[in-house]
Amino acid sequence: MHKQVLVTGGMGFIGSNFIRLLASTRPDWTVVDLDALTYAGNPANLEGLPDGFDHRFEHGDITDGAVLDRLFGAYTFDAVVNFAAESHVDRSLLGPEAFVHTNIVGTVRLLERVRAHPTTRFVQVSTDEVYGSLGSEGVFTETTPLDPSSPYSSSKASADLMVGAWAHSWGLDTVITRCSNNYGPYQFPEKLIPLMILQAREDKPLPVYGDGRNVRDWIHVEDHCIGVLAALERGRSGEVYHFGGASERTNLDVVQAIADRVAGHRDGITFVADRPGHDLRYAMAFDKAESELGWTPSRTFEDGLDDTIAWYLSHERWWQAVLSGRYRQDHARLYDGRLPTSPSGQAMGPEDT
Repeated sequence: MHKQVLVTGGMGFIGSNFIRLLASTRPDWTVVDLDALTYAGNPANLEGLPDGFDHRFEHGDITDGAVLDRLFGAYTFDAVVNFAAESHVDRSLLGPEAFVHTNIVGTVRLLERVRAHPTTRFVQVSTDEVYGSLGSEGVFTETTPLDPSSPYSSSKASADLMVGAWAHSWGLDTVITRCSNNYGPYQFPEKLIPLMILQAREDKPLPVYGDGRNVRDWIHVEDHCIGVLAALERGRSGEVYHFGGASERTNLDVVQAIADRVAGHRDGITFVADRPGHDLRYAMAFDKAESELGWTPSRTFEDGLDDTIAWYLSHERWWQAVLSGRYRQDHARLYDGRLPTSPSGQAMGPEDT
């Protein structure tokens, strides 16, 4: 069945993988891809989409009401899938206001347009980090109280609460998805796994926060995207669904696995001062997604990591353009230089969803 879907943040890591999934499994859909092309948005992420797939890129920001009004006037969207977000804890510690603006204000402005078009389903793509930190036991469930601990996770929790408020107050058809830590192709190289792959490739230091014992549950981005599509199509209105990888690993375990596969040794691993307020552990229960959506992760972490390493080692042109900043120059040529300034510095901390 043909649908018109607005995907925000579609040129980022998870959004571009979601659009690739739609191109392969829902080839008759029209996908309008709204992306501000900040540092993490890269048109090269969507190179090679199948001929005939109706992908329409729109350069713009979800906080820009005029852009949203134009799109909602031009299309009758069956759904909005909101991937657009500032998404790195380290960056949120350096500049929290950008996270408030994009993640909260942008979500509210999207919700207001959906409120004027009540046949549109709104899917909010969120994160396990809204729950804060777990101890050594237990898992997050969909009823775990929100307890965020960073500006990033606080902004995502706030956005989720706004989605719930619009659903309760005005009856919007909404679904919230929360996932564990993503990895896979097209991930910006400041994140843990691609950063360590590229550092190990060059025999450079592999920095690990603290003692490396912080635990994350890892999900391959394609498994996550399959879950988001299932929630879009089959999720119950007003519900929250978790997508986890059943792959808890300490950060040190992950870095060691990469070092073994890429460098053939662990000599480059170095321990650096821990991040302020670093959450100890995340883990997701996904029984609800399994029972209601028929979803479970399909990849083991070991297989997914092998595939991810192979992808980065065979896509040097992509990551060289990112690391050199050349892709930003391409943005400027394509879009008349109307782009936000790229943040300075490159974080070396653990991946955040």
